[in-house]
Amino acid sequence: EVFQQSSKAVCHYFNGTERVRFLEKRIYNRQLYLHFDSDVGYYVADSPVGESTVRYFNSQPEILDNARSAVDTYCRHNYEVSTPFLVRRQ
Repeated sequence: EVFQQSSKAVCHYFNGTERVRFLEKRIYNRQLYLHFDSDVGYYVADSPVGESTVRYFNSQPEILDNARSAVDTYCRHNYEVSTPFLVRRQ
């Protein structure tokens, strides 16, 4: 058998970096089992498989702090770095 686990981090930008939303999705065998949404501020289980992991993640201040700070350290940082290359030059 083959078992596959993956994660995906997504940033949503509204009006530049005025409002930024960070989403982290964790997938096991093509099923979303948990996600983190910076608008919510903690991990949420999307299936019974993710419930124990979510309880653990939400009980660890370091994990939550890293996820909550991703809006600045991951999204805003990458926006500032990549925008000059993505915006059409005139």
